[in-house]
Amino acid sequence: MAYEFKLPDIGEGVHEGEIVQWLVQPGDFVKEDQAIVEVMTDKVTAEIPAPVSGVIQELRGKAGEVITVGSVIAVFGEAGAGSTARTAEASASQSPSNGNGRTATATITAPSTSQGDAGKVLAAPATRKLARTLGVDLSQVTGSGPRGRVTQEDIRNFQPGNAAPANRPATSAASVIPSQGERRLPMSGLRRKIAEHLVKSKQTAPHFAYVEDVDMSRLVAMREELMPLAEADGVKLSYLPFVMKAVIAGLRKYPILNSQLDEKTQELVYKHDINLGVAVATEQGLIVPVIKQADHKSLFTLATEIKTLAEKARSGKLTLDELKGGTFTLTSIGSIGGLFGVPIINYPEVAILGVNKIEKRPVVRTINGQDQIVIREMMHLSISCDHRVVDGAEAALFVKEVIQYLEHPTRLIAAL
Repeated sequence: MAYEFKLPDIGEGVHEGEIVQWLVQPGDFVKEDQAIVEVMTDKVTAEIPAPVSGVIQELRGKAGEVITVGSVIAVFGEAGAGSTARTAEASASQSPSNGNGRTATATITAPSTSQGDAGKVLAAPATRKLARTLGVDLSQVTGSGPRGRVTQEDIRNFQPGNAAPANRPATSAASVIPSQGERRLPMSGLRRKIAEHLVKSKQTAPHFAYVEDVDMSRLVAMREELMPLAEADGVKLSYLPFVMKAVIAGLRKYPILNSQLDEKTQELVYKHDINLGVAVATEQGLIVPVIKQADHKSLFTLATEIKTLAEKARSGKLTLDELKGGTFTLTSIGSIGGLFGVPIINYPEVAILGVNKIEKRPVVRTINGQDQIVIREMMHLSISCDHRVVDGAEAALFVKEVIQYLEHPTRLIAAL
């Protein structure tokens, strides 16, 4: 009797996923818990395990196709029916992140595909998909990323020279030159999901923005004093943990910014925990891992978790649990520059804070009763809020509270 395997609930409100690649083929014998397909969602890219042991009779869905939770994705033949129905149903119904030992993590490498030794090459799923679309053999590409990882830019810049890619016949040099008029690339599943999320945020939450100046001079000096202690503990101390501490103090005083609107019941849900999301730029797009219960963590612990989560985001190793439960998000573009940005709210949260670059600027200060122009380390803070929940005055007061802690870091240390 054949067994139909349905795409299981991957968790955290994920209702569909895009097939990145099949890791098995019809006729293959697989063991229970062996990964059979790589599926990309708006949260992570997960390898879905087989619920039973047996021979693959049929695979439904091609790479790039979007499939919904609960739809049949594979059919196992008679050999797969040996496991009990209870075991199969449990495998199909449990989330990979619900504690059953099958945490869904984003993958960097995968078993070899038709592209020669491409499976041994370090590359993100979206990069592999781009390589397949453009007909590029990953095994011939020199990676410029960490540990030799192949990036999407490496794929786009790849010049095959005299060696034709393994999966298509050799052609003349002229035939592989892209059109000078335009170049079209498919929008990856994760990039598309990010786009949908941002559109929903803008269409659902009426945004407004507020921008204020911060004198970071004292905090710059304090960070310099603390850096040797941080380095001795193996901690990379950026400015973001300090900002987080100031934000936590602000959220405690103005908890409306740490709430969410339940649209079905039209109730404001105040969150007791302060779970801070940190926007991280990756090859696949902007991903927001979450530091849980940030209000109970030290400055150095926050710095360590920021670094760890950012590295996992860029290498595609975040788990679903590390991406859910955020109550307030920070996005930092200070390293890139610019005056300031107006970020889009990470819906269903009600506010997001933009942390911008610190630069020396002339400002007016009253010294000994006289106005004088002095050079200070200045930074813009920019906040976007959901106007259905947060009024302009509340946003301004929250930002000014954050600024008080940043401009007087002794108060920040006392709050640690």
